[in-house]
Amino acid sequence: MSGNFFEIQELLQQRADLQARLNLLPYDGSPEIKEQDGSQYLYIRKRVAGKLKSTYVDVYSDALYQLLLRNAKEARELNKGIRRINKKLALLGYEEKELSGRVRENLEFARANMKANIYDQAILEGVATSFPQTEEIIENGIVNGVSASDVQKILNLKHAWEFILDEDVIQSETNYYMLCHIAKIVNEGFFYDGGRIRGVPVTIGGTSYIPPLPVEMTVREQISEIAGRKKQEIDIAIELCLYCMKTQVFLDGNKRASVLFANHYLIAHGMGFLVIPEKKVPEFKKLLVAFYEGKNVDMIYSFMKEQCWKNF
Repeated sequence: MSGNFFEIQELLQQRADLQARLNLLPYDGSPEIKEQDGSQYLYIRKRVAGKLKSTYVDVYSDALYQLLLRNAKEARELNKGIRRINKKLALLGYEEKELSGRVRENLEFARANMKANIYDQAILEGVATSFPQTEEIIENGIVNGVSASDVQKILNLKHAWEFILDEDVIQSETNYYMLCHIAKIVNEGFFYDGGRIRGVPVTIGGTSYIPPLPVEMTVREQISEIAGRKKQEIDIAIELCLYCMKTQVFLDGNKRASVLFANHYLIAHGMGFLVIPEKKVPEFKKLLVAFYEGKNVDMIYSFMKEQCWKNF
């Protein structure tokens, strides 16, 4: 199986991506229409533990019925894709590994806090939604009074968190390829290939620092070197996060991708998660600018360890 390592890793990431998309669907099951007292009602029918179960959705409308039909069709296609990947993995000799109890607990800890983490990350990106609005977008995919681009950013963050919290993905290596896939997810709908390394110069608002063009081999080696250091896991996670932010590996979404990438490493080691709290965002941005310019480097490390690390 060792000779197929990279192919297996790619298949696992593809499977996790399909599973995350499946989890994003608001309704899971086949639509059915029931009549009562002359009115029609929509239900979702799904087999649970060998028995068919119907769950009420809402009063019938053609628009909602069409949405349920599209959902059911998309779910079938996603499940087919997952089954195809499982067959390929079996042919390659892949066997599922058992996660440690600590990592399982960390996954549940992160899932329980996912909405709050997405809200905090959205604030860091300048998305002006309240927590109830963010929660509504996460649950239903839309909310009145919020721009389409902000809704897309929040949904992409949800998709990216679902991806890194997949049991297969959390067992994958925290490497350059993982970073690129995370960036592709957070940039979905904004760039054709948001996970491709930046090939044009960029500037960063509020600072004189101009990041040089990243070189793929250098970035890949640097990430590997940081991840392999003999340090506490939280220190490595912070270094990975700040290195990727300062390098500006991608055209956009670097802060989002960097935080999620650091969390992939941290959660995989059962050491909590990293997020910049809403109230600490202004202070973090000041420290980040100073870090870009090579000033007060130790301050941002201490800040992130003391203010942004949530352990259990």
